[in-house]
Formats: sequence, C-alpha cells, structure tokens
Amino acid sequence: MLLALLFAFFAGLALVLGLMPVSLDNRPKLQLHLDPLDGLAPPSVAKTQKKRTPLHLLFSLLSKLAVINIPLAASTAGRRVFKDLGMARSSLTVEEFFLIKEILIGIFLVMIFKFSIGSDLFMFFVLMSIASGYMFPEMWLKTRIKKIKGSILKNLPDTVDLLGLCVNAGLDFMMALKYVVEKSVPSPIIDELNNMMQEIKVGKPRRDALRDLAKKYDMPDLSTFSRTLIQADRMGTSVIEALNILSEDMREARFRRGETLAMKAPLKMLVPLLFFIFPVVAILVAGPVFLDFFQNNPMKNLGK
Repeated sequence: MLLALLFAFFAGLALVLGLMPVSLDNRPKLQLHLDPLDGLAPPSVAKTQKKRTPLHLLFSLLSKLAVINIPLAASTAGRRVFKDLGMARSSLTVEEFFLIKEILIGIFLVMIFKFSIGSDLFMFFVLMSIASGYMFPEMWLKTRIKKIKGSILKNLPDTVDLLGLCVNAGLDFMMALKYVVEKSVPSPIIDELNNMMQEIKVGKPRRDALRDLAKKYDMPDLSTFSRTLIQADRMGTSVIEALNILSEDMREARFRRGETLAMKAPLKMLVPLLFFIFPVVAILVAGPVFLDFFQNNPMKNLGK
C-alpha cells in the first residue's frame, strides 16, 4: 500500500514536471557568470564557487523543483504569501515556500503510513498530517513577521528622534536619513529606511517611497510616520516641526502600550498561579496536617 502510494505520488510529480515549461519563470534576476580563472571574478566569488557543499546542491535542486508551484504563486494565496515573505524579510520565493509545505506533508504522510497503517484513526491521522505540514511553515512565517513588527514598533520612536535631531542640526531630510542609516545599529526599521533611501536615489518620488513603506507592513505607527512626512512635503511645511510632533506622539503611544501591557500582566500571571503555584503551596501547607490527621485520627476514640 505504501509503495503504491509513493509510486503514484512520484509518477504524478514527474508528469507535472514534464508538462510544466521551465520558461514560465521570466522574472528578472541578477546573476554573476564569471569564470574564477579569467581573473575577473573577485576572490570571494571564486571561493564561493569552489566550496559547493552537498547542502548547496540540495537547495539548488529544491529551487529548480519549485518551478512546479508557479501556478500557485500566481493565485490569491500566492500573492498573500509574497507579501508575507516580504514582511518577514525572507530570501525564500513563493514557489519554494509552497514546496516546503509539500515536502513536509509528504514526510508526515510517510510517517503516518509507517506507524498508523491499519488503525481505526488512520484517516484522522492523515488529515492531521496534511494540516500540520501546511500550518508549520505558516506558523514560522507569522512568528517571524510578529518579531519584525515588534522590533519596528520598538525602534521607530528612537529613529524618529534621531531624524529630528539631525534636521534640527541643519541637515535636510535626505542627509539626515543617510546619517541615521549609517550610524545606527542594524535593525529592521533601519534596513527599511535604507531601502527607501536607495529607491529615492534611483529616481522614485519620496512620497511614493514613503507610501510603499507604509503599505508593506500595514502598521499604524509606520503609517503615521509616512503620512506625516508626505503631508509636510505636500503642504510645504517645516519637516522639523512635523518630526518633533511625531516623535512626541510616538513616545506617548509607546508609554500607553507599556501601561496596557502592565495592566495585562496580573491576568497573565493568574494562570500559572492557579495551576502551578497554588497547588504546591496547598500541598506544603495542608499536607502535614492531613498526614497527622490520618495517623492520629481523633475520630477513632469516639467509637469506643
């Protein structure tokens, strides 16, 4: 049964690979095709080309195999995954992400067929393996997005303060942005500002770059930052005043978020108190009393 299912799976996969033209992936890619022996390739490139480990070959094979998921990448789910991968700052493509899901589903199915064949809950385990293989990459992606958004939310007020200080010192907005990007510790918000600065340098309007930054993460604080700078650029008002007001508002918003988290802390502590701490305290306090009661039971003397 297992061999027949595996044979059917690989036969279907081979059929799809045979019918799917590789030329469908026409997205532009920047590749460096230099021979290390011609003296044109830098030493780092030559060293990388020499050290081709089996892990690199495996990833290269998986990236080529991911071409079967090009129709999935063009769907609504593929566009959603593309946006999530951009927010997660992952180097995976949409096709490779779907391929990871398919590989995990296949691994879980093989494990189910090996250990649960003939069981009454066989179909339940099959459905659970499919759901697990599909959800594990999604959970990893959502966790990474949440971590990056939390870092942006934490570092954005300090970044706005630095921009305001640089602009107050006499620099224009672009020079202040360049100084903050170069001197700050690398973080997701600094990397995004660096990307925005590079887009503006190659000719993208500042308003469009700020608007795209706000759309990428869809965060209220980042949207407020972009909207304030766009409004100041459109109305011709002072960027210094806009940054000072924005910095103060973000400080107050972060203080309010801290108060909210502090008020939620007692409720979160209630669960471990009820299930882990109170039972232990009850055992330590009431345990000796109960032991003494059962060993020296005064009710025995009443019956005599």
